[in-house]
Amino acid sequence: MFKVLFVCTGNICRSPTAEGVFRALVEREGLSDRILAASAGVAGYHVGEAPDPRSQEAALARGYDLSAQRARRVAVEDFHDYDMVLAMDTGHYRSLSRLAPPDLSDRLSMFLAWAPHLGIEDVPDPYYGEGRGFEDVLDMVEAASRGLLDHIRTRL
Repeated sequence: MFKVLFVCTGNICRSPTAEGVFRALVEREGLSDRILAASAGVAGYHVGEAPDPRSQEAALARGYDLSAQRARRVAVEDFHDYDMVLAMDTGHYRSLSRLAPPDLSDRLSMFLAWAPHLGIEDVPDPYYGEGRGFEDVLDMVEAASRGLLDHIRTRL
């Protein structure tokens, strides 16, 4: 089983969206028995909570159900348990770099590295924004999820 962990700040907007989108893509491709997706946050202030209602609403409008997910905080053990730990922005990457055991730091990368055609590194945080923020996040996540799955297929 190849395991992927998506990480954002509180695990209520970006990373649960990435988990839900990637999991749906994996299921559509018939790879659920070979690839596992999960998410976590670098901060623990939303532990146990469902994803932000706006994230859920935007995702559901595109056919992704995030309602069963619950926020948790990332732990050093995650670097042992997951083959890839994907940061949603450079701040998360820095936090995760400090947490990663030196011998497992190669498991950490930026999520949008799998969508280089977007020309950006960070998935912006839609939490405090207005307008299309949650939809824009979905656009980025869908693009990077396709690139990520193509990459993982080469490793299976």
